[in-house]
Amino acid sequence: MAPPTVPGTAPAGTHVPSPPARPAGSWGARAGRRLRNLVILAVVAAVALAALYVFVALNWSYSTGERAGYVQKFSKKGWICKTWEGELAMANLPGAMPEIYTFSVRDDAVAAQVNESMGSRVVLTYEQHLGLPSCFAETEYWVESVRRVQP
Repeated sequence: MAPPTVPGTAPAGTHVPSPPARPAGSWGARAGRRLRNLVILAVVAAVALAALYVFVALNWSYSTGERAGYVQKFSKKGWICKTWEGELAMANLPGAMPEIYTFSVRDDAVAAQVNESMGSRVVLTYEQHLGLPSCFAETEYWVESVRRVQP
C-alpha cells in the first residue's frame, strides 16, 4: 500500500513542475515602464508649458501708456528677486487728494533716472504685463522710461 500523502505535496520520487516564469518583457514590466515614461512626459510637458507661458507673458504686453505725477516712494525690494518698486502721486487738481499709482522698474538705468527725478513732476511710460509671478515684479506695471515735465 502507498504511504498517505499530505494535500499540496507530491509523493516521494515524483517531480512537480513549477509555474512558468514570466519572460523579461512581460506585460507587467512593460506597463510599469509605460507608466513611468508617461509620468516623466507629463512633468516635462508641464514644465515646458509653464516656461512658454512665462516667455510669452514677459515679451507681450497687455497695454502700454503714460502716467504723470510726482514719485513719492521708490525702493529696491524683494527677498530673493530684487526689483525697484515705486509710487507715483497723481493729482488732477491742486489741493485734491492724489491717486496713488504703484509701478515696478526692472532696468537699473531707468531706476537711476527715476531716483534723479524724485520731487519733480514726471511722466512714466509703462507696459502692463499680466499674470506673472511676483519674482519678476510686485506690480503688473513696468516702467520703461521716465521724463521730467514742467508743472
